Amino acid sequence: MSASPARAEVEPRLAYHEVLSDDGTRLRAWTNDPDGAIDGPTVLLCNGLGTSAWAWPAFLDADCGVRVVSWNHRGTGGSDRPDDVERVGIEEFAEDGLSVMDHFGIDRAVLVGWSMGVNTAFEIALRHPERVSGLFAVAGVPGDTFATMLGPLRVPRAAAKAVAVNLARVLKHGGRLVTPVSTRLPVGRRAIDLISHSGFMLPVADPDLARRAITAFLETPVEWYFHVALHTSRHPRISLSRVQVPAVFVAGTWDLLAGARAMASAAERMADAVYVELSGSHFLQMEHPDRVHDLLREFLRRVG
Repeated sequence: MSASPARAEVEPRLAYHEVLSDDGTRLRAWTNDPDGAIDGPTVLLCNGLGTSAWAWPAFLDADCGVRVVSWNHRGTGGSDRPDDVERVGIEEFAEDGLSVMDHFGIDRAVLVGWSMGVNTAFEIALRHPERVSGLFAVAGVPGDTFATMLGPLRVPRAAAKAVAVNLARVLKHGGRLVTPVSTRLPVGRRAIDLISHSGFMLPVADPDLARRAITAFLETPVEWYFHVALHTSRHPRISLSRVQVPAVFVAGTWDLLAGARAMASAAERMADAVYVELSGSHFLQMEHPDRVHDLLREFLRRVG
């Protein structure tokens, strides 16, 4: 595959499904293979918190050769909030991921995780190793994620976690004042150019899909997003010696949300893990879609 503006010229084809999780929460699941035409392996994508299919340009290419199934998190992207609004942690996301696999008839698969989705993928592997043949982690660490934030700035773990958690608390309680503005923000090409040269995100391969990804992300009320984020921040570090499947960790040198050093350390603690570092931010699959996809295809061939 090669990076090309042509991706923006062809409307990506997605199919959406209604899936009930174990506690009865209705999820909006999706696949990039609406008519079963993709001849290739299937992966379960555990996406970044509150993000959508638009954040994965390579998966939206008709010739990507990988069938993807995924879902939108509770209370985001058309998925319902649970009756018990406290059931929005990584454990519940793991249940949701398994429900999506069951819905699509997938007994076992490679799990692709991005950002907080890496926590979800590793939690599934820990609880149900029989369902997981490999783990492909992009810009995320398996547990205690908030402690790895601000990695390039060399902020100590305890301080980084305190800053991140306290900021999330402020935005959870004050989000109602922000949401009327954030959900109406126009996201055009100029906005993408500014964001992708901010240092938080670096230049992306497909600005049009990036615009759609950010627009979809901003639809989630700020107070709900950070309510969920605080719950996910409680997910502890996973004992990686108990995870016995092959893994690949793809880190961004300039990632402010999931430190590359923490990802490298996680890879070192696993018996069969490969660490790859790219010159990018937290949004590697948007900045280097072809490179990330090539790494995934190589991993899928290796695990068979």
